[in-house]
Amino acid sequence: MKLKNTLGLAIGSLIAATSFGALAQGQGAVEGQLFYKKQFNDSVKHIEDGYNPGASIGYFINDDVSVNLNYDTTNHTRSNNGTGNQKIKGDTGSVTAQYHFGQAGVDSLRPYVEGGFGHQSRTNVLADGHSGRDQSTLAIAGAGVKYYFTNNLFARAGVQADYALDNGKWDYSTMVGLGVNFGGHAGAVAPAPTPAPAPEPVAEPEAPVAQVVRVELDVKFDFDKAVVKPNSYGDVKNLADFMKQYPATHVEVAGHTDSVGPDAYNQKLSQRRADAVKQVLVKDGVAPNRVTSVGYGESRPVADNATEAGRAINRRVEASVEAQAQ
Repeated sequence: MKLKNTLGLAIGSLIAATSFGALAQGQGAVEGQLFYKKQFNDSVKHIEDGYNPGASIGYFINDDVSVNLNYDTTNHTRSNNGTGNQKIKGDTGSVTAQYHFGQAGVDSLRPYVEGGFGHQSRTNVLADGHSGRDQSTLAIAGAGVKYYFTNNLFARAGVQADYALDNGKWDYSTMVGLGVNFGGHAGAVAPAPTPAPAPEPVAEPEAPVAQVVRVELDVKFDFDKAVVKPNSYGDVKNLADFMKQYPATHVEVAGHTDSVGPDAYNQKLSQRRADAVKQVLVKDGVAPNRVTSVGYGESRPVADNATEAGRAINRRVEASVEAQAQ
């Protein structure tokens, strides 16, 4: 496939993605990306370092792991070391898996590591006693970081090492890219249920009497995750509707974990869970300064952490709001 066709397909995918009303992270998401890398050549002699444009498409098999198809093309110039100034053209196709750390969100960084295999082909190569096309099977390893401008649009910077299985030599590259992902379930807004009717005021015949009304929230999370599941969006929406009905109210959303893992890690995980629920409340129209998110780690269990059922109950975010209805 020619590069212009590949890049055209990738650009079209990015533009089409931005037209969706509910771009999403997490399992099932598709990620499209354009990138540009500088390749430092060592596996074939007398070839200058190259600048390789390319594109990739990936699929998240869970919230953290993606499988990616990558393609880039190169345009090197042979040096003057007794071999002439021939143009060296080529391309590389590869399949890699990336493991991502942390959670995507506005103004967030998400580091990753990757590994996989590829096939590289170059034309007009004079090396190892032959001339013409030089082909190599590559083992690939790399690392980098993605910066999210929004929940779905990101920039990428990374490094990559390619080991040529045919001649036992390494090439290295640095890269930058721009991408977008869409179609996953994490962050997708579930259809809002019909809000419960507001409590009717209770009044004495002579004068109205204030009545205390209350709404509570209990959101459960999967093990080692901080993503609000779609089946909890209705409960969060009810809390948001209540706070919009009583604009003087404020709420603390409290994140908790089970006892598995180090205390410091669980503290950060509980804060991420509380922040995730706050983000959904803000999306549903509650002002950010009315919501405080606090992580309590594993310090406040409500069930026995010695059993799986108890640990599942402890992986939660709680909130409670009271107001006076006239």
